[in-house]
Amino acid sequence: MAAAKSKSEPTRILVLGGGYVGLYTAYGLQKMLRANEASVTVVDPQPHMTYAPFLPEAAAGAIEPRHVVVPLRRVLKRCHVLTARVTKIENDKKSVTVEAADGHIEQLGYDVLVVALGAVARILPIPGLVEEGIAFKTIGEAIYLRNHIMTKLDEAASTLDPELRKRLLTFTVVGGGFAGIEALAELEDMTRFAVENYYPNIKTSDIRWVLVEAAGRILPEVRETLGVYTVEQLEKRGIEVYLSTAAKSFENGHVVLSDGTEFDTDTIIWTAGVKANPVLANSDLPLDKRGRLEATAAMQVVGHPEVWTAGDNAAIPDLSRTEEDPTATCPPNAQHAVRQARLLAKNIIKVLRGGKPKDYFHKNLGAVASLGLHKGVADALNLKIKGFPAWLFHRAYHLKAMPTWNRRIRILFDWILGGLFRREVISLGQINNPKDEFARVSKS
Repeated sequence: MAAAKSKSEPTRILVLGGGYVGLYTAYGLQKMLRANEASVTVVDPQPHMTYAPFLPEAAAGAIEPRHVVVPLRRVLKRCHVLTARVTKIENDKKSVTVEAADGHIEQLGYDVLVVALGAVARILPIPGLVEEGIAFKTIGEAIYLRNHIMTKLDEAASTLDPELRKRLLTFTVVGGGFAGIEALAELEDMTRFAVENYYPNIKTSDIRWVLVEAAGRILPEVRETLGVYTVEQLEKRGIEVYLSTAAKSFENGHVVLSDGTEFDTDTIIWTAGVKANPVLANSDLPLDKRGRLEATAAMQVVGHPEVWTAGDNAAIPDLSRTEEDPTATCPPNAQHAVRQARLLAKNIIKVLRGGKPKDYFHKNLGAVASLGLHKGVADALNLKIKGFPAWLFHRAYHLKAMPTWNRRIRILFDWILGGLFRREVISLGQINNPKDEFARVSKS
């Protein structure tokens, strides 16, 4: 069990999660803490932070996948990084239960807790979804999808079965938010480039990309006219867009939509929303109706000033909108998460030294989305931007937001080399099943 801390020991700060909030908070703390003032431990099941806005470009081959992740141990040199999964939070005991990478269970004690567990994919009870679908939230999923799609092109180029070929060349994306639209646009770009340059027996008209969105519009974060423009641009590229349409079944790769449309596919990409990490339900901390931690504007959990939170798992009042809507909370996006984390580190230091924390206030600057190479939309600073300028804005904004100069420079060189020599579209599908060849030869 967690041991009590003696008065002579440094304050124990425990950070749960190594994403945007966890990384930036721990990084800020290690820069500002005095010698022996506090110890910082970061717990995450992965040894790296993933910059999610670059996942579509990593999946499409525009960026080396290793360059969109930041190694926690490399950046957080004055922190202890524990590769483990949080399973329970008992704040009344000042204890967190974790399952370490080797499988053993451990209890960690703390004096100050930062809950930055983020969000996970929201899974709906649709038959076949779990068996046939793949989410798009991690670097592993992005790499898998890239190799999976390129493998389907290889299989389609070699098959003599026209029905199988049609199924292999049908790709489905469910969810019309930023994650879904950017993944769809980048991956469609990749498949079209590959077919035009390397698959002479496949026509671009043979490729079928389908977008399914239950709401009546896409990209709700931007003004409606830009959403309409985006649909028009996608349809010009031959992408089928189904709005106000729900997915009813995915069993055995047979897609059934609420409007009666049916088709077969080997690729179902699920980006239909996220929810707060379900581990929060296994805690004694207050949650809102969406399963997020109830927090003050200073990012302290309501009724528990020693517990801090921010990001996708936190219901932090959006002070820029509370006058018009008292229940408004900050939306779950990188723009807020990064800014919250930087203030969160400063607030923890202030409280440790007897000061008062500062409320978080940030007026949303807008949103920007890539629609593939040289294409994009932006709704920022009261400006509506389309096409190439929006694509440049997207790259510039996210390059600036990417943690560490090491990663920024690597990504910049990826873009330069891609512009000079074009993107790589080769399949490395063997990494999805690396032992198959070894098992095959062992039987020969």
